[in-house]
Amino acid sequence: MNEWPEQPEGARPMRHVQRRPQGQQSPQYRQGYEQGQAYDQGQGYDQGQGQGYDQGQGYNPNFTQARATGYDSGYSSGQVYGGPQGGGHGSGGPGGPSGPGARPTGPAPDWRKRIKIGSIVLVVGVLAWGVGTYAWASSQMRNEVDLSKVIERPVEGDCTTYLIVGSDSREGMTAEDKKKLHTGSAEGKRTDSMMILAACSSGNTMVSLPRDSWVTIPNFVGSESGKAYPARGGSKLNAAYAMDGPELLVRTVEFNTGLRIDHYAEIGFAGFANIVDALGGVELNIDKGFKDKKSGADFQAGKQTLNGEQALAFVRTRYAFAESDLARTKNQQKFLSALANQAATPGTILNPFALYPTLGAGLDTLIVDKDMSLWDLGQMFFAMKGISGGDGKSMNMPIAGSAPQGSLKWDMPKVKQLVEQIKNDEKVTVESNR
Repeated sequence: MNEWPEQPEGARPMRHVQRRPQGQQSPQYRQGYEQGQAYDQGQGYDQGQGQGYDQGQGYNPNFTQARATGYDSGYSSGQVYGGPQGGGHGSGGPGGPSGPGARPTGPAPDWRKRIKIGSIVLVVGVLAWGVGTYAWASSQMRNEVDLSKVIERPVEGDCTTYLIVGSDSREGMTAEDKKKLHTGSAEGKRTDSMMILAACSSGNTMVSLPRDSWVTIPNFVGSESGKAYPARGGSKLNAAYAMDGPELLVRTVEFNTGLRIDHYAEIGFAGFANIVDALGGVELNIDKGFKDKKSGADFQAGKQTLNGEQALAFVRTRYAFAESDLARTKNQQKFLSALANQAATPGTILNPFALYPTLGAGLDTLIVDKDMSLWDLGQMFFAMKGISGGDGKSMNMPIAGSAPQGSLKWDMPKVKQLVEQIKNDEKVTVESNR
């Protein structure tokens, strides 16, 4: 008796649950079994078939079930695990990529976030480098001049003023260096050049002070001895430095001009030449060629790059010119402006391979006042650079004529006008006579 209910009209048979008589094998089972036997007998695994894989169509559970029990349910999913149908759990996860060589996928990279983090790291690195360089350079500065020892000082003006001095100091130079640079072997040190640099908002001004200027050396207190000394009239300006060094030189300049000096900077022969060499030379356009045996100068007219030895000869030459010291001061201004213009450039400041040698060469021999910071020193160089770029003017101290001992007498009415314009941060209109 058939106990199965009658099939409702219109119902369709479910092929995937169709039963087969016991002992009857499905075509899939027979094919899988035969391929499995071939594998067991050493004939190899044929392109992923056998052992339950149905002609590359995926895993067939009927194979395992039928081989173990002799019963085949007839069910075959017909899909390949990890296949391109997208419904399985392949290497890319549900719905992800699959197949040989497929890699797990994840969320797309957030490039905005990466760029932001990279920018922050870069800024922090640059700041750290800048702070480290500033600290190192500050530690190398020789803050040796004490301007607090200068007495009876003029009132401060609106501009920042620097007294820049080139001395004939041979400190740190070997006998070979002295011969090479034509410096001689005189003991001690004297001023070889002096100039006032006024950094003003109205424009920068560089005023050279001939070392043979005829001035009064005022009363002063010795910077080392503390002893009081009376005034001494009718002396050359460079005598003040020889008597009591930078402090008395500042005192003498202030007394004869009425202009307060805010900062002092001095460099010797060796330091000057080393800075030029560290920069790889300084390009300069020489208007007229000249020679001088005493300084070692031998220049042709035209644009050229001067090394340290040549630069020192250029700024020291005086006997090759009819105007002697006045012509030399003009060359000194011209070269210092070119030097500052080349030193204060991104190519030097932002390049560690140029910046560190330049700072190392200069700071070891540059002597400054105790209140001068690295920032002030940088401002001084940028002010000189501004002059070479046309932002300001360079001039000699106005001269009225000759004085005893081959010295030069200042034109005091013009000197007074010049000083007042600098004090009040006005554009300098005074012209030097020579």
